Amino acid sequence: MAATILDGNKIASEIRAEVASEAKAMTAAGMRPGLAVVLVGHNPASEVYVRGKVKSSAEVGIYSEQHTPPETASTEELLELIAELNARDEIDGILVQLPLPAQVDAKKVLMAVDPAKDVDGFHPMNVGLLSTQRPGLVPCTPAGIIEILKRSKIPIAGQDAVVVGRSDIVGKPTAMLLLNGNATVTVCHSKTRDLPGVCRRADILVAAIGRAGMITREFVKPGATVIDVGMNQVTDRAEFDRLFTGNAKREETFRTRGSTLVGDVHPQVAEVAGAITPVPGGVGPLTIAMLMANTVRAAKLRRGGRIVELSRV
Repeated sequence: MAATILDGNKIASEIRAEVASEAKAMTAAGMRPGLAVVLVGHNPASEVYVRGKVKSSAEVGIYSEQHTPPETASTEELLELIAELNARDEIDGILVQLPLPAQVDAKKVLMAVDPAKDVDGFHPMNVGLLSTQRPGLVPCTPAGIIEILKRSKIPIAGQDAVVVGRSDIVGKPTAMLLLNGNATVTVCHSKTRDLPGVCRRADILVAAIGRAGMITREFVKPGATVIDVGMNQVTDRAEFDRLFTGNAKREETFRTRGSTLVGDVHPQVAEVAGAITPVPGGVGPLTIAMLMANTVRAAKLRRGGRIVELSRV
């Protein structure tokens, strides 16, 4: 039996509606949540992401502004901009779009963001709050993964969860959230022995490694829930054939565009899994929805108002 498809667009839409309701109530009380996005230079992919974030802010009633220093900006100039945004009370969230130009000390810039306004959840203080289960700001993609599981009524407590990937942005915080939800968690990486065998133990398998279709059927226990965080552009014909042979719809896309998107999970896994997130339309939409939720959360935590949880960790 084919896996249940976990519709990220539908879940993201629910979250955005909840955030819009909260933002409206806060605006009526005279404290509209505010988000500042810093985009340095002209990276086309980053510009697309930032446009999406600004558009989503407007849709849910969050004030947003975009700061676009030139490609030549120095670390010192960016630190000055961050200091100005930290000092502005109407700005609740600050997002620095990565990657930054080579001459910029990215870690220094990210560390300069006030942890109370760190809506990406990357600051070591927020990492510490997450690991000790205190209220803070959680990275958007991991928070979205938990929302998918909860809102799809997939139990976390008591389950064996395996996270493939140990990045600070996705792998580690996802593992921490699952652990906080009382799952038994294993984190895998390039040095893990018998990766397929470890993955086959998972009731919940999270793939966040950045390698197209690496997780194949032999990695997956029948009936497991598979969360695919990957977003890989396939342009090679042989690679396309390995992943999508016989898929007429994908074939048409590949023929007309010369590329197609695929996650870290091979499409055939849908024949084994109990539930699976698609790519596109799975985890991706949740990332921006949770950025909106984090901005409202930051506003509430900063301004000392009553925190209304959106049924999130």
